[in-house]
Amino acid sequence: MKKIYFTIAGMNHYYGTDVLEKGQKVRLIKEPDNNYDTEAIRVEYKGLGKIGYVANSTHTVLGESCSAGRIYDEFRKKAKGVIRVVTPKGVICELKGDK
Repeated sequence: MKKIYFTIAGMNHYYGTDVLEKGQKVRLIKEPDNNYDTEAIRVEYKGLGKIGYVANSTHTVLGESCSAGRIYDEFRKKAKGVIRVVTPKGVICELKGDK
């Protein structure tokens, strides 16, 4: 299976990037009823709750990682991700499939 990477965006509205490190696991949860984006995917971290969203804009997707719209059909309702790179502009994770 091809590796799929995505960016966590909006972290500055929650805890920032300082709380995360390479190798940590996150949970992805689809939010089809989100008022701003019907392809919204919430990102949660155990013990903190919501830490951001999968980036879904050309302005927030880092490098060659995928947007929420591109990974939305890769899992049903929930999935796992593993943090691969932490930067001040966002975090790049690897999608690990359905939870």
